[in-house]
Amino acid sequence: MNIPALIELDIDSSIWERFFSVFPLVVIGTREADGSPDLAPKHLAMPMSWSNHFGFVCTPSHNTYQNIERTQQFTVTYIRPSQTLLASLAATPRCDDGSKPITRSLPTFAAQKVDALFISEGYLFLECELQQMVDNLGENSLIIGRIVGAKVAADALRSSDQDDADLVLGAPLLAYLYPGRFAEITSSTQLPFPAGFKR
Repeated sequence: MNIPALIELDIDSSIWERFFSVFPLVVIGTREADGSPDLAPKHLAMPMSWSNHFGFVCTPSHNTYQNIERTQQFTVTYIRPSQTLLASLAATPRCDDGSKPITRSLPTFAAQKVDALFISEGYLFLECELQQMVDNLGENSLIIGRIVGAKVAADALRSSDQDDADLVLGAPLLAYLYPGRFAEITSSTQLPFPAGFKR
């Protein structure tokens, strides 16, 4: 067996900056206590079950966490590769008074089932009600929501009339390469699952 050269990593500190990992990049929408909208990019984010649950990692000191704890709801926008600048702007630090005026400059539209905003021109839009917060993951927490509304852009919807490879080519996906890079996915190949494979 040919074992590759391996380098031991120091697990007394975070290992995740020592190599690249592939994640989505989503924007979480919440409502501040004063009624203003908040939008924040997150990359530790994914479905939490096959039963329409979504979760992401956040820090309790962030307004996103506090807003969800208070309102019990949030939105998720899966952004396209062309929207990385919008995600970066959403990450702009708050002003000294705690406000985040850049949020009002971003192109948005309102969710229908929860009181929060989406980033316009994304490709997947989820409305979530809080189901569970798992705290004490180091300094972080896992926030899990139950999806109560979902919409997908017409050009991103899978169909039996279109090959999946053509769909990805026509509606490229964003891959966030932590730390600090991204890639546009336009090419894909079917995974060779074994016969009889079930999820």
